[in-house]
Amino acid sequence: MQQALKNLLQVQHQPAPPAVKAPAVHADKTISILPYPKMKAGLYQFAPDFGNKDGNLKKALSAVKDADVDLVVLPEFFATGYQFVSKDEVAELSEQIPGGYTTKLLSELSRQKGFYIVAGLPEKDGERFFNSAVLTGPDGFIGVYRKTHLFFEEKLFFIPGDIGFKVWDTEIGRIGIMICFDWFFPESMRALALMGADIVAHPANLVLPYCPQAMPIRCLENKVYAITANRTGEENRKKGQSLRFIGQSLIASPEGKILIRAPEDEEVLLITDIQPELARNKSLTSLNNIFDDRRPEMYSNITFKKL
Repeated sequence: MQQALKNLLQVQHQPAPPAVKAPAVHADKTISILPYPKMKAGLYQFAPDFGNKDGNLKKALSAVKDADVDLVVLPEFFATGYQFVSKDEVAELSEQIPGGYTTKLLSELSRQKGFYIVAGLPEKDGERFFNSAVLTGPDGFIGVYRKTHLFFEEKLFFIPGDIGFKVWDTEIGRIGIMICFDWFFPESMRALALMGADIVAHPANLVLPYCPQAMPIRCLENKVYAITANRTGEENRKKGQSLRFIGQSLIASPEGKILIRAPEDEEVLLITDIQPELARNKSLTSLNNIFDDRRPEMYSNITFKKL
């Protein structure tokens, strides 16, 4: 696998984009004076070419391989493209986790470079297919999350996630994962926050316009960081149906601040400093703690399937 990774990275279609660090003006000055250790969080936004798995892997891994980063997030379906039109395509492009080629490459890159990666890919589990994301780190493969809330025609080809939300306690902080449309359901971020997540990694292929404005609120109401790695470009693989991806990948803080955000249509690697332990302070005022003040008995019907 080391040789496979070396071969994949030998030839690049185009130079990797320069890393862009968050300008100081975006930082919350109240954060900078707190005694919390910092880490470098990043995301890579680009336009995958549907079905060109080797080309997409080469582009993404070449872009991040030399990044000065502790955690980097790649988009949903980053190596395959998004707009499947048949179950045969899904079967052809999906992989087992952790035994598949893509997960092995990500694991090897994490081992070689010593950073953590979260990336989205279609998962094959026997005859079942999931929209999944993997977490890899300096010791290789760590875990997988399967998307809970499927969007639009994903429902034609994939099964809703069956393993629930997860949080992994790592050397750089507690990392949880949700995928794209999961953000639309407040329960997703709240579940991860209640499980102890400091950082919510959010691989995405967003086409609706709402998420970039909503994620800071999701972060504020849960006092966590979020790293939304979206893609750009268009896919027109189905007659009469064009999907345009909105870009605007971002990293938001527990105080609801956008620390850094990508343009709508540019390939870019973004990196900024974050302080994961800041997310463990859930106090809003001297008399309010957003978790201690919860009253689950008053909204237990939130778990009802239908009201």
